[in-house]
Amino acid sequence: AFLSQYPSPMEKHVTAVETVEEKTDLSTGIIYRRRIATCQNVIPEILRKVTTFREIYVLKVPNIYLEEESWLNMQKRNMAMKTHCLTWTQYASLSEESVFRESLENPNWTDFTQKGRISVTGAGLLNYVLEAFAQSFLKQGVKKGIKIMETLLQEQCG
Repeated sequence: AFLSQYPSPMEKHVTAVETVEEKTDLSTGIIYRRRIATCQNVIPEILRKVTTFREIYVLKVPNIYLEEESWLNMQKRNMAMKTHCLTWTQYASLSEESVFRESLENPNWTDFTQKGRISVTGAGLLNYVLEAFAQSFLKQGVKKGIKIMETLLQEQCG
């Protein structure tokens, strides 16, 4: 269950998603998918005007691009996802890993684990400010993502 059409009222910052690769491993049945998401730049305008980076106004771009890879294993009833930012790679590293799997306690439940990493370099004293903003935004995104998943499952499964 994922949002297949963008923009969506459930996730307004994502404006487009393009599947660039999809294949099924015939021996395992695992479906691999690689997608590129186009997202609105959510960095506050005041931070976009910062010129301490080596390139002037590097944060002042309208869109941010993310690459998402996913592995869906229907036999084991699990899905793993890895996402990383393709924008600002010379200054920032942002990645996230998520796993959805059948709960050992109850097969009708889903265990969800997620971890992320953020690192900003080249912005001097603003490294910390930008990392803190990214961390706060991602924490909000996790909560929103869980709510979206619950809504989609409710709509599809009742």
